[in-house]
Amino acid sequence: MKGFNKGFIYFICIVSAMGGLLFGYDWVVIGGAKPFYELYFGIADSATDQGLAMSIALIGCMIGACTCGWLADKIGRKNLLIVSAVIFLVSSILTGAFSTFGAFLVARFFGGIGIGIASGLSPMYIAEVSPSAIRGKLVSLNQMTIVIGILAAQVVNWQIAAPIPADYTPADIAASWNGQMAWRWMFWAAAFPATVFLILSFFIPESPRWQAMKGLDAAARRTLEKIGGAEYATDELRQISETRASDARQGGLRVLFSKPYQKVLLLGVVIAVFQQWCGTNVIFNYAQEIFQSAGYSIGDVLFNIVVTGIANVVFTIVAIFTVDRLGRRRLMLLGAGGLCLIYLTLGTCYYLQVSGLFMVVLVVAAIGCYAMTLGPCTWVLISELFPNRVRAIAVATCTFALWVGSSTLTYTFPLLNKALGSYGTFWIYSLVCGLGFLFFLSRLPETKGKSLEQLEQELTDKQ
Repeated sequence: MKGFNKGFIYFICIVSAMGGLLFGYDWVVIGGAKPFYELYFGIADSATDQGLAMSIALIGCMIGACTCGWLADKIGRKNLLIVSAVIFLVSSILTGAFSTFGAFLVARFFGGIGIGIASGLSPMYIAEVSPSAIRGKLVSLNQMTIVIGILAAQVVNWQIAAPIPADYTPADIAASWNGQMAWRWMFWAAAFPATVFLILSFFIPESPRWQAMKGLDAAARRTLEKIGGAEYATDELRQISETRASDARQGGLRVLFSKPYQKVLLLGVVIAVFQQWCGTNVIFNYAQEIFQSAGYSIGDVLFNIVVTGIANVVFTIVAIFTVDRLGRRRLMLLGAGGLCLIYLTLGTCYYLQVSGLFMVVLVVAAIGCYAMTLGPCTWVLISELFPNRVRAIAVATCTFALWVGSSTLTYTFPLLNKALGSYGTFWIYSLVCGLGFLFFLSRLPETKGKSLEQLEQELTDKQ
């Protein structure tokens, strides 16, 4: 990193990664608010309305992911980061402010759009401004902020909600401060980091690769010089110019799905979907059911959920310091293989009706394995695999596939759990992870230490 402006690089990457923090917070906060807003809106006995409240944001996520690529190319990465910050700010305020269920759903829907945009845009921006030697570490900051956002939501929910007496009826809870105001403050709490994100977004530069792609070479040079000096700027612009000259077609879905990019697109989509289908995220979405089936009471479950959040943060920190040392390929193989074995053991323990601390250890091991491998490496890979001219639309496509994977995973878990039991469900996830290991072993190249332009030359079919 000699000659690089480290302070500037970390500042712009951390600001961009705040989109990940709000993504993580907004995605998890609804779980803590759920018992209270369901009583407030009178939907505690309506499975349809409950499902709609939990899933409406996911529909927004898909729309945000779909439009992210086009908008990022149209108005620029920086401007779209500002737009996503505004969406997060407004949706967090309105979600807590509305007093009718329909308006609540609208606010959650727009919050989902913000999540969909930020989930693809933040890692893409970081990849485009990062020196290749530490690109993995810097893109992993986005995953770090996501898991901090998740933990923050868990802690905020826990701190805001007042203790509920054991003899309280649902009507008592609905009439209490929790039922009237606590769930609102859980959503409003996101307005504070969203405001910081919005303000700081005005002080970061536009992506130099987007500027060069638009023919704004002088502006791109100024940004690159501020990152790494004149020599670095000249070298980066030369590589960008060479790849731009080799194929002058405009980036879009037609270009992305054309022959030169089909293999790398398939790789990116599989990586994105596998991050969800590996099964770890159901531990966050259905932690209560998982721990209760392992023999824990509700009070113990709440504590165990916080333990999983802490483990998620700790092992993501490990990933930040290993992704550029061990490489993406090795970590993806470690994650897929490790989860295959952990889920096989976890399923066997459920089958044998093992309960207690050992089950918590296995769950934390699964989260730790995921957090230091598949969690951050997925975002690193999909942000760096694709050429400059199609990166925005490609990352958007992969992010959309990731959210489709998330929705199918979330929807099928209770069905699998009911049909096969906890042991059968985790054995299914073990099989999926085993297949993922074999796919990565045969198809996934190493990308660490290579410039985005080098990767373009290696991963696309120029014939």
